[in-house]
Amino acid sequence: MLRQEAERIITEYLSPIFGFALKRCGNVHDAEDLSQEIAARAFRALLLRDDIEDARKFIWTIAHNTLNSYYRETSRGIVGVPLEEAAEAVSDPGAGPEGALEAEEERETIRRLQGEIAYLSGLQRRIVIAYYFENRKQADIARELGLPLGTVKWHLFEAKKELKRGMDKMRQPGELKFNPIRFHSIGMNGKSGTKSLDEFFRSALSQNICYCVRETAKTVSGIADDLGVSPVYVETEIEFLEKYGFLLEKNGRYIVNFLISEPTAELLTMQDRMYKKAAELFANELYDELTGSGILDDPGILCRQTDGPAVPADNARADHNFLLWTLIPFIAAWSGEELTDRKISFEEAATIRADGGRNIVLATVVPDDLRLPDDYVYMNGWCGPMWSADGPGGRMLWQVDSEWSDRKEEGRLMHVSEDALRVIALYDRERKERLSRDEYAWLAEQGCVKTCGDYDGSFEAAWQIVVLENRDIQARLIEIGDRIKRKYQAEFEALKAPYVKAWLDMVPAHLKKVGAYEMQFIFCSDGWFLLHCVAALLRNGKLKLPTQGQRKALTTVLGFGRDRRRG
Repeated sequence: MLRQEAERIITEYLSPIFGFALKRCGNVHDAEDLSQEIAARAFRALLLRDDIEDARKFIWTIAHNTLNSYYRETSRGIVGVPLEEAAEAVSDPGAGPEGALEAEEERETIRRLQGEIAYLSGLQRRIVIAYYFENRKQADIARELGLPLGTVKWHLFEAKKELKRGMDKMRQPGELKFNPIRFHSIGMNGKSGTKSLDEFFRSALSQNICYCVRETAKTVSGIADDLGVSPVYVETEIEFLEKYGFLLEKNGRYIVNFLISEPTAELLTMQDRMYKKAAELFANELYDELTGSGILDDPGILCRQTDGPAVPADNARADHNFLLWTLIPFIAAWSGEELTDRKISFEEAATIRADGGRNIVLATVVPDDLRLPDDYVYMNGWCGPMWSADGPGGRMLWQVDSEWSDRKEEGRLMHVSEDALRVIALYDRERKERLSRDEYAWLAEQGCVKTCGDYDGSFEAAWQIVVLENRDIQARLIEIGDRIKRKYQAEFEALKAPYVKAWLDMVPAHLKKVGAYEMQFIFCSDGWFLLHCVAALLRNGKLKLPTQGQRKALTTVLGFGRDRRRG
C-alpha cells in the first residue's frame, strides 16, 4: 500500500485506538504506550499489504493481537479486562464502539471469565456472582450467607487473584476428555449397604473422576482439567463419592479409595495360566472323589430338582451332574481356609460406608485393543460367591451366578441379604408347616422350589436348590476339598507367587494393604478359581452342561455358616 494511504488510515483510527487502549489499560500512561504500539504495528503492516479489502477489520485485528501480547508481557488487569467491566458486558456484549469484531473479542473474554469462575470454590463462586453479576451489596451477601462482612471482602479479593491466574494460563484438557475410560467390571467383597454399586458409578463422569485420581491426589480443578469439563459438573459428583468413601480428601485434594485394576495382556495371560493349572489339579481330583466315594447319595444332601413340570416323588433326587455343578464350586470356595495366610484382617482393609455398607470394591479397566490367547477363560455373567447367614454359625444361603445359570437380576438372592434370610426362614418353617400361597409363589420365582397342583386341593412343593441338612455332611464335603488343597499346597504357592507380586506392583502405594488382603484368598473363596474349576471339568467332559430347567436353581446351597469367615 502507498505510504500516503497508510498514513490516512492510521490518522483516521488514532482516536478510536486510544479509546480502545484506555478502556483496557485503566490509566492514561499505559494506554498511550499501547495505542502507539498498535498504530506502529498497523502502519508497518499496511505498507506491506496491497490486498486489504476491509481496513477497519484489519486495524482491529491488529489491535486485539497487540493487546493480547500486552497482557502476556505485563500481566496487567485482573482478568484480561477489569472484572467490573466484564460483568457489565455479560448483560450487554458487543456494546463497545469498535463494532462487531471487538464485540466478538469481548464475548470470548466473557466466556473465558465465566469458565474461570466455575473453577472457584462453591462459596467464592456464589459471592462473585452475587456481587459482580447480580449487583448486590457486600453487606447483603454477608447477611444472606451468615458470614462477617470482612470474610466476604476477603473472598472477593482472593477470587480476583484466582481468576487472574486462570485467565493467564492455557488450560490443557487431559487425555480423558478425548478418550474416557469405562469400567469393564465392578465387584465387591463384604456387606453391601442400602445403595448398589451402580448408583455410585452410574455414569462415565463418576468413573473417570475416580480413574484420574487412582494414583495421585488432585484438586477439584485438577480433576476438571483432566476431564476437560467445568468444575461445576464434577464438584457435586466428587462430594458424593467422598461421602460414601470411594474418594479420600486431604487438604482439598482427592484420591481414590478403592482398587482400580488396569491389567495388561501379559498379566491376564499369567493369571489365566495360573488358574488353569491349579484348577486342573484340584477340580479333577475333587470330581473323582465326589463321584467315587458315594457321598452324593448321602441322605444329608437334599435336592429334588426336576426338569419336568410335575413335582418329583418324595424319594426322587436330583441327578449327580446337577449336584456336582453346585457342590464343586461350594467346596472349592469353602475348603482350604486354614491354609490362607491371614496377615491382614477384613476390618483393616474394608471401608465403612455412609449407607451402612462395609466392603472392599474392585473395578477393572480393560483397554479396547487388548488381545488375549484364544483359550483364555472369560468371566461372563459371573457374580459371587455370595452368602448370607441368619447369625454366627447359623443357617446360610450360598450362591454363585454365572453364564450357565438363568436368573433375572431380581432373582439373585444374595444381592439383597434380606431375601437370602427370607429363604432360610421359609425353609425352616416349611419343614414344620405349609407356607402361604404367596410365599410358595415367591420361592418358585427365585428358583428355590417347584410346586404342583391346586393350593386349595392336591398340592405339593419340592425344593430345587441343594440343601445340606446337617453340619456333619457339610464338614465331610469341605474336608474332601481341604485334603486336596493340602496335597497341592506347595504347587499352589509356587503358582501364585509371581502373579501376586506382578499384581501388587500395579497397586498404588496407599492401597497396598487392600490389594494384599485380596491376594490372601487366591484358590479359596475366589470367583476366578471357582470359574476355572467349572471350566476345567467342562473341557475334559466330566461335567455336562446343565439343562434349561436346571439353570434357575443352579449353584445355590442352603447350608451352615461359620463363626469366622472372610468379610
